Amino acid sequence: MKWMLVLVLVGCGSAPPAPQHVDVPVFTPCVKTMSQRPAYEFDQLTPAATDGEIVLALARDWTRGRKYEMELEAVIAGCVLLGEKAER
Repeated sequence: MKWMLVLVLVGCGSAPPAPQHVDVPVFTPCVKTMSQRPAYEFDQLTPAATDGEIVLALARDWTRGRKYEMELEAVIAGCVLLGEKAER
């Protein structure tokens, strides 16, 4: 019985090791979803399309292309912001 008391007291006499904080870099993709590439009218024109049809298709595709570019730029800007925060 005395031995058990001695063992319990010895165990209580030492302090537990202090917790350590270790930063481990882990790869996480910053792009969760990708914007769908629009179906451009110009890509669907036949080789026999007239100049007027080509110009009209390009004019209609311009707004689709700008919207797609803005979505991609927003994704890239988000990745850049995440990268800057990770460097701090």
